[in-house]
Amino acid sequence: MIAFMNKPQRILIADDEPLYRNTTAELLRDEGYECMCVEDADDAISLLSEHSFDLILSDLNMPGNLKRELLKEGRTKYSHVPMIVVTGVPSISSAIDSVRLGIADYLLKPVKFEELLAAVQRALRHSASPPTGDAAAVPSIAANTKFPEIICNSPAMLEVLDVVDRVASSNTNVLITGESGTGKEVIANAIHQRSPRRDHAIQVIDCTAIPESLFESVLFGHIKGSFTGAVNDQAGLLRACDGGTAFFDEMGELPAASQAKLLRVIQEQTFTPVGDNKPVKIDTRFVCATNRDLQAEVDKGTFRQDLFYRLAVIHIDLPPLRERGEDVILLAESFLRNLRPSDSTISGFSEETLDCFRRYTWPGNIREMRNVIERAIALARGDMIRPDDLPQLLREPTVGANGDVSDMAEVSRDEALDSADRAYLTRLLEKHEGVIASAARQAGLSRQGMNKLLKRHNIDAADFR
Repeated sequence: MIAFMNKPQRILIADDEPLYRNTTAELLRDEGYECMCVEDADDAISLLSEHSFDLILSDLNMPGNLKRELLKEGRTKYSHVPMIVVTGVPSISSAIDSVRLGIADYLLKPVKFEELLAAVQRALRHSASPPTGDAAAVPSIAANTKFPEIICNSPAMLEVLDVVDRVASSNTNVLITGESGTGKEVIANAIHQRSPRRDHAIQVIDCTAIPESLFESVLFGHIKGSFTGAVNDQAGLLRACDGGTAFFDEMGELPAASQAKLLRVIQEQTFTPVGDNKPVKIDTRFVCATNRDLQAEVDKGTFRQDLFYRLAVIHIDLPPLRERGEDVILLAESFLRNLRPSDSTISGFSEETLDCFRRYTWPGNIREMRNVIERAIALARGDMIRPDDLPQLLREPTVGANGDVSDMAEVSRDEALDSADRAYLTRLLEKHEGVIASAARQAGLSRQGMNKLLKRHNIDAADFR
């Protein structure tokens, strides 16, 4: 048996590929770590019972670990020892299992040693910080008690929060998808605030707001004189969230050239400011959001497959408000409490108003609801918000594919929802005479979000002017 020194940090490497195992061990030893190597999970579990380790570096597909035995044993009996998974056969299920078990990182082979070393250093550094909650504990699905800032009690959202709670303490990249207005940024903040990075910044980066020509300068920064107008050195957004979280919103809108540049940053955790030749090292977690189906974009060739796999190690899909029946009234009451003035006499909603909320499909989701409640507070004439205080769209039953309520039972769910969205957008544009900006404000959407909805439904705002 190998006797370890006291000072160097100790790493157990479990991998059945001799070349990778031995090369990685030698490179880590050159960095001052002590390593023990095994080729299967059984030997790794045995060594864990005999020796003290600071880190476990494990393959997934090796003898004795086909059912994640080493991961489960390591996280159950040796939960104080951080674990990094390095695999040549990635899968969403193995990534989810790994993160649920509380791994520190999930890396894909072939992995550059610089990237592996950065992951090792992060894991060892963050292991000194206690995680938020027990990584192995399953939160109760009976009620939302761990996320008081998120109003929900629907099974669909409680499942989402279960995943958020498990993912938060790791360094794994997360992709959040969902329709516009479903609260993707709220979930990103919940992940960050419950992570060991919470004392550092979370930087929101809106991919629709950065012109492609300025992508490198905005993200990476530039030095004085690097281009016309660069009168001073400027730090980029990524440097501002070193040690924290970079939240890329509307990731599906990122142009192809920018995708390649971002992939390199995620892989290497380094970037070079414009006009400089010295790379800057960062320690940043990447959380991204989009209302697009990125897998479909990959299939069409408009989104890089390698970037998709880097981002979607953990995929959280937010349900639209129409699928969160239990949450509709909870959210409405919360908005009323928070938005009404302190001297307001409004005490609540009439039962007829609540029925309108329950029937409506909320194509603009939570953002639209907030706008509706704020408008109703301003227009209410009594101590209750009544149907007359709501936009006309909420007071009317949702129409079917041919404009008849009875049609709703004759078409598929997707067709019915598509028809409802079209009807909503058409009436909204009629009311605002084709002015996209004012229509978007009433819907609680951004101008870009409204334009995307119109494009999806092949509606031309000019037809309503």
